[in-house]
Amino acid sequence: MPHVLVWFKRDLRLHDHAALEAACRHAAGGSVRCLYVAEPALWTLPDASAAQWGFVRESLIDLAEALRAWGGELTVWHGDATSALEACWQAAPFDALFAHEETGNAFTYERDRAVARWCHGRGVAWQEWAQNGVVRRLKDRDGWHRHWHRFMSRPCATLPAAPAMPRPQAGPGIAVSTLEDLIQPVGEDPPGRQRGGRTAGLRMLDSFLHRRCARYRGGISSPLSATQACSRLSPYLAWGCLSVREVVQATQERLAQLSLENDDDARRQQAGLTAFLSRLHWHCHFIQKLESEPEIEWRNMHAGYDGLRTELDAARLQALMQGRTGWPLVDACVAMLRETGWLNFRMRAMLVSVATYPLWLPWRPVGLWLARQFVDYEPGIHWSQMQMQAGTTGINTTRVYNPVKQARDQDPQGHFVRRWLPALRRVPDTWLFEPWRMPPDVQQRCGVRVGHDAEADLPYPLVELEDALRNARARVHAVRALPEVQAAAAAIVTRHGSRVNRDGRAAGGPRRKRPTAEAEQPQMSLRF
Repeated sequence: MPHVLVWFKRDLRLHDHAALEAACRHAAGGSVRCLYVAEPALWTLPDASAAQWGFVRESLIDLAEALRAWGGELTVWHGDATSALEACWQAAPFDALFAHEETGNAFTYERDRAVARWCHGRGVAWQEWAQNGVVRRLKDRDGWHRHWHRFMSRPCATLPAAPAMPRPQAGPGIAVSTLEDLIQPVGEDPPGRQRGGRTAGLRMLDSFLHRRCARYRGGISSPLSATQACSRLSPYLAWGCLSVREVVQATQERLAQLSLENDDDARRQQAGLTAFLSRLHWHCHFIQKLESEPEIEWRNMHAGYDGLRTELDAARLQALMQGRTGWPLVDACVAMLRETGWLNFRMRAMLVSVATYPLWLPWRPVGLWLARQFVDYEPGIHWSQMQMQAGTTGINTTRVYNPVKQARDQDPQGHFVRRWLPALRRVPDTWLFEPWRMPPDVQQRCGVRVGHDAEADLPYPLVELEDALRNARARVHAVRALPEVQAAAAAIVTRHGSRVNRDGRAAGGPRRKRPTAEAEQPQMSLRF
């Protein structure tokens, strides 16, 4: 009789779990065991954090309870993956290892190669299933858009009502509660972060589909409205508490219901969900970039930009991480990140732009810091976006955010910056977004001091903004204008470029007509 081990990674759910469904079919009359490996080496990497681990641990508790209710058990192993597999195999040999494909960082890539070698040595068949629209070993992007729609239209994987098979003891393992002491990533768990688990994810999905989506269009750019207008599903998608396919299908079903209604609120919800559906497409589009080229985690997508930002100004990076840049909206965003582990897309893009243009910091160390802050850290999206905003892809429009203008556009009354930067609550509106311009007598009346020293209530900006922006643009555009850089961009578009028009439809035309760099522009609308 066949015995199958199902390995859970970033897929912490039972619904639409293709590997578990396949295991139940394959092992009819045999046994199915479920394993999660808590890897200390993974959780001490510079892109891992206590915020992410807290979310994952809560998701594991929720998953274990769901498995018990279904009739199964979750074995949790503390250590490296191959040791976990060997221990489970020694306790009760299994014929096959089933799992979902994972597009992670370099560590998970090398770990999976080690697991493949272990399986080969033990004669264990290892099979993996896609859990989103990402295609492994993809040659080019022609047809990817149609593949995504085919995948999302297939029925979600479902499990039998109860596993009709005997299950032996799962073998060595520990209680999920024990992991709180065994896994201790760097940093503190933000008190205001979202709670993990599929149960919480389903509640968030329901509130968005039936209420909050009406504010999606027009509400996701400002940090004031984005906390409610955004779906807030990103951590549940990143860690697999919800599948992209089930969210796509639930959104389509809700749109069908709304089409039967004829009132203003229904129309606003329809507009919001239609826009959200396009973002789910871009979600997989970005992850595909890392799947196709894992090196973009640490190397410029376009080698022509390798000479830019070669030196790290540690003092500037430290000031950014401490929220002491002197630009109120930037520092307020950093304060919110520390407290909640979340920030809306436009403010994320602004942080990267400020870091890589006026502060002229290399994108890699900035990206590692931000990865630790984000509870919803998804490597494929994260590193693709880091390079897009830093201008090193060679195929995207240069986006340089002015943090003072963004503050006036997105927080005109100053509610956001005053909430997250208490010292600004006493500053008059006139000086709110440029407090370093306050005359000394105004500072004295407000009871605040702007200065260069650490004891100052508000810091001076690290650089003179307009000059720094002008110089940064000139340096990037000088590289972009080089004929050899422009010529090399075509190959990047072939490998990573979207084949989707501005209206969201698949680009047509003969296959020999490759898209230009402008085809990447719709990606700029990706805002979760």
